[in-house]
Amino acid sequence: MKEKKEISPRLIGLGPKKEVKKVAPKKVKAEIVHKPKKEAVKLPTKSLEVSEVKTGSKNTGKYLEAVGRRKTAIARVRLFPGQSGFIVNGKEMEKYFSHPAFHKTVNSPIARIKPTEKFAIEVKVNGGGINAQAEAIRHGVSRALVIFDSEFKSRLKKLGFIRRDPRAKERRKYGLKKARKAPQWAKR
Repeated sequence: MKEKKEISPRLIGLGPKKEVKKVAPKKVKAEIVHKPKKEAVKLPTKSLEVSEVKTGSKNTGKYLEAVGRRKTAIARVRLFPGQSGFIVNGKEMEKYFSHPAFHKTVNSPIARIKPTEKFAIEVKVNGGGINAQAEAIRHGVSRALVIFDSEFKSRLKKLGFIRRDPRAKERRKYGLKKARKAPQWAKR
């Protein structure tokens, strides 16, 4: 019979056994520093701002500004209380959106709420298609109306105008024709 040998820790690669000395922790003077509590900073609420509108704009004076988004379209909306008109990218809304369905989409927040005050709306929109731009403008107008009067929020929220519609085109995947469409399968 063979005798079993003890495997030394050095052979395993652990190195020789070392004794660990316990050292008493050093006493450190701890200074308690009292920092003054941060006072609640009041952020400026979105209020009417004085506009410095460049030439080419009919509207001047105080306005509310909001941003609306849909798919890849982004609309910067300015709401001028007490005036009237609807301008999109320097054109009248009816000329920019040729189809009446888009007119309904863009005007829907104001048509549904029926505010007592009139508003002139000036929009700069880019990106996306014509439908996405119309829905981005609707989103921006809704947000600007909420800034104007917070009571509008509950009504606009029920209509679904406050929430940004997150649906967008799914990215194309490697090996596929589109997001999910696969190339035609061939047996041979």
